[in-house]
This record gives sequence, structure tokens and C-alpha cells, in this order.
Amino acid sequence: MSVLKKNTAEKFYSYAFLPAWTLLLFIFVSGISHGKGMPGSFSDLVEKLSPSVVNITTSSTVPNRQELNPQLPPGSPFEDLFRDFMDREQNGAPRRQRRGTALGSGFIISADGYVVTNNHVIENADEIEIEFFDGRLMEATVVGTDPKTDIALLKVEAKDKLKFVRFGDSNKAKVGDWVLAIGNPLGQGFSVSAGIISARGRALSGSYDDFIQTDAAINRGNSGGPLFNMDGEVIGVNTAILSPNGGSIGIGFSMSSAVVEKVIDQLTTFGETRRGWLGVRIQDVTEDVAEALGIEKTDGALVTDVPDGPAKTGGIKSGDVIIEFDGKTINDTRELVRIVGDSPVGKQVSVRVLRDGKKVSLSVKLGRLEDNIASSQPSRQRTKKVEFAGMTLSNLDREVAERFGIDQNTKGVVIVDVKAGSVGEEKGLKKGDVIIQINRIKISSTDELYKLNEEAKKANKTSILMLILRNGMRRFIGLPTQ
Repeated sequence: MSVLKKNTAEKFYSYAFLPAWTLLLFIFVSGISHGKGMPGSFSDLVEKLSPSVVNITTSSTVPNRQELNPQLPPGSPFEDLFRDFMDREQNGAPRRQRRGTALGSGFIISADGYVVTNNHVIENADEIEIEFFDGRLMEATVVGTDPKTDIALLKVEAKDKLKFVRFGDSNKAKVGDWVLAIGNPLGQGFSVSAGIISARGRALSGSYDDFIQTDAAINRGNSGGPLFNMDGEVIGVNTAILSPNGGSIGIGFSMSSAVVEKVIDQLTTFGETRRGWLGVRIQDVTEDVAEALGIEKTDGALVTDVPDGPAKTGGIKSGDVIIEFDGKTINDTRELVRIVGDSPVGKQVSVRVLRDGKKVSLSVKLGRLEDNIASSQPSRQRTKKVEFAGMTLSNLDREVAERFGIDQNTKGVVIVDVKAGSVGEEKGLKKGDVIIQINRIKISSTDELYKLNEEAKKANKTSILMLILRNGMRRFIGLPTQ
């Protein structure tokens, strides 16, 4: 008898002497534990949902061939061949512009014809055509778009009421839950794929990202299509795939309905997004920065710059660590950006910050992000180069400013070189960075930098807090005292 057969026989022998009710209970519980939530078929759900999913075809003007002429080097063996081809094609008539097409997916969210898809599906399109599950074709118009979340809202004018789907609460979705993706992959028409939620809260590149990761097959053409839970609710909009060759390898991303619903509400009401704007530049709090600031935790968002705007009016300062916004605890910069963006424009909100080790409560009236023209930039001493933490530092003069493309009105000390393996390199400092503050005191010369470093050492501080300016953006960096 093989091991498998022996084990099976032993189990059967032991089960045979159990009371009947005990054996039935065991079988029932085992069935739940091994098959919980596993559907026998998706067919009923697919039949119910498919009429609300659409294929989207867009067309746009492609530059004519005259604009696409390749730049061939003189004497190239293809030069005469290409010239003869173009002469034959032209034949005395002007060349016509060609049309390019793109395919994507979408889904209907109202009986009167509102359709959700990805912004990149319809971006720059001259014409948008919607194909329904029953084969009907309709032209669609753009109601509004949001490139930040890659969401677009379209509208079709139908004579009858359309079947539509509703959004579900993506925040209730769990890793391991079954999901369905329906769309138009690779232009093959209505297709369904099933899988599970592989991960939650993924961020790819945007400030407002909140992606659901799934192993349900998502390919080109699925963009803009819905990701359904087992209740038939849309919990995500299929947006991207992670692939080395453009095909699905089991890692797809859907923008969560928690984000999409808010965007769609604004696009429906205003035809555009209206996000709250606090008016600060921020960074995460690293351990080095926390030590230099004298705080224990790395929670919160560290303010690096406060240009003219709501935050400045409300009293927020560079060096503040925002730990609470509108009653919500802030863990990092990404969370703050999302919460502020979701807040109503014009709302008066409470903001709690850590300043010099103390909690300070402030009140700020939010502006509108889309109306913001970012901007504040912060003159200069003769050149003097010194060594500090493996870096070569220089006072700013016209020559140095021009060399590194630094605004002439900037005050500070510029890093002109960084030695390999030095402390400066380890902390991510680069040539062209401008040190504009040490321990939150503005500096304009290397002498001032050295003086503040010495004061920090005398005060038994192991780190100094540098505020650097790089490509117009500010960032705090904790550096050991020298």
C-alpha cells in the first residue's frame, strides 16, 4: 500500500467510528473552510453586468506624411527611393491627413447615458464612438476629465433608458476577494476575466493614486473598464498593467472607487475637478530629520516651503510638521495630499502642527488647487569655496548661478562638488543644490554655515537641519554635525 492509500485508509477507519452527527458536522465545517466565497460560476453575474459595459473607439488626426518625413543623411542609399515614393504618392494633389484610432473600455453609471472611462483612452480624440453589448453604436461627448487620476466622464444621448451599474465601497474590499474585469482587451470585443485582489493601496506615480492590484487578466484595451466585486458593484476602474512587454503578466491596477466616485461627482456637477489647496510644499519625516528637529516619531508631513497662499495666511511656517488636518491624523505626505484634495474649496479647517517641539493649532481657509499658480522663490555674496562633509561649497555669485542655472535672486550656499562615499553623498546631496537654511536660520554665506554648525556642536546636537533648494523645490535633510 502506498503512503497515500495508507493514510487515506487510516483516516477512513478513524472516521467510521465517529457518531453520525459528528461526522456530518465535520464535513460541513470542512466544506466552509476550504470553499468559502468560491463561486461555482460567474455566468449569472456576467450576464447581468455585461449590458452596462461598453467598448470605446476613438479617432484623431494624425500628421500627414509630409510632416513625418524621415531625416535621411546625405548620400543614404534610401534617399532616392524615398524621394521617388513621395513624388509618386503626391502626384500633384495635396496629401490628406490620416486618421488614427484607439480602443478602450468603459461602463454606464446612469440610465440617461453617463459613461466612465480612462482619460488616456479619449485624450486628444476628435471623435468618440461607444459600442454597446447589443451592437448599437453611439457617438459620445466629453463631460469632463481629470488627468491626475486618469478618469474621464462621457455622455451619450440614448432614446431609451440604459442599463447601468453602481459603485461599491472599495474601502471594504479585502486582499483575497474575488473580482471580475470586463472590457475590450486587445480589441477582441467583450471579454471577461476573473481573479482576486492581490494588494490594496498601491501608488504608481500620481499624488492621488489609490490602486487596487489584481491578478485578473488586464490587457491593452481593458483601460477604462470596470472591476466588479461579487455583488456586481464597481470597486475600481482598470487603468494600468505592470509588464515588461506590454502584455498581462498577472499584475493589473484599478483606480479605487473611493477615488473615482469623488472625481465623477465633481465632473458631473462642474465639468471639472475642484480640489482643496493648502499651499505648502512638503516631504516625509525621515529619522535623521526627526532627530534634528528633536521629535520622536516620523509621522506627519514636514513643511519645506510656504509660498503665498492659504497656509501662509493661516500661519503655517517652514519647518512645521503637520500632524493633524481637519480632525484627521496625518501619517505621511501622501495621506495629507489626498485628504486636502478631497476637502471642499473654501472650507475653514483646523490644522495641528509640531513647532519647536510643541503642538500648535491653526485655522486655514482652503483655496482651489486648479486655480493655484505655484510660485515663490526666494541676493548673493562673492565666491568663496570651502569643504564641508565631503562637499565643496561656494557662495553664490553671477558666475556660479549661471553655471548651475540658479535664479539670480536666490540666497544661500551652493554645492559645487560632492565626493564619492562622503557623508554628503550618503544623504543624497548633489552638485547644484543650494543650502538656504541651517537649523531653520537663513544663510547667505559659507561663514554663516560654519558658525551655525559650531553652535550646534556646542549645544551637544549631533545633527544639523539643512533646507536645500533643488530645481525650484525645497527639501529638509538631516546632516551630522562636522
